[in-house]
Amino acid sequence: MATSQLASQQVSSFPVGPHTLPATTHSYLLRSAESLSEAVASPDVATRYACAHVAALRAAAALLSARARPAGGRRGKQKNAWILLAEVAPELGEWATFFAAGAAKRAAAEAGSSRAVTEREADDLVRDADRFLALVEQSLGLTPHATLGERVAGRAAG
Repeated sequence: MATSQLASQQVSSFPVGPHTLPATTHSYLLRSAESLSEAVASPDVATRYACAHVAALRAAAALLSARARPAGGRRGKQKNAWILLAEVAPELGEWATFFAAGAAKRAAAEAGSSRAVTEREADDLVRDADRFLALVEQSLGLTPHATLGERVAGRAAG
C-alpha cells in the first residue's frame, strides 16, 4: 500500500479531550513512542521492523483504550487489535489493514529470520509507524509529535 495515501488521510477527532483520556491511553502512547525510538536506534534490520510494528500496535492499543467499549451480552469471537481498530475507528481502517498484513513478517523477524524483511521494508515501516502514531495522537485530541519526516525537514531548513 502506498504510504503517501495513508499519510494524507485526515483523522476526525473523537470528542474526548486529552485531560479525560484514561491513564492506560497515555501509557500506551508512551510505550509506542519508546518502541519507535528503539526501532530508529537499532542497527539490526529485523529488530527495527519488529519494534516499528510493535510501536504501531501500541498506538492502536492507545486508541482502543480510549474509544472501545465492551460489548454487552455474550462474548463473541475474539478479534485482534487491527480488526477492532477498523471497527472502532473506521477512518483508520486502511492503516489497520496495512499493519495487520505485516504481522507475519514481524513474527518471523522476532523469531530471528534473517530473510524476513529487507532494510528498505524496515525503514519504510519505521516511517509508517511514526505517521500512524501521529494520526492516533491527533484523533485523540492531542498535539501530534513531530514525525521523523518533519524533524528531518526542519533540520534541512534550519
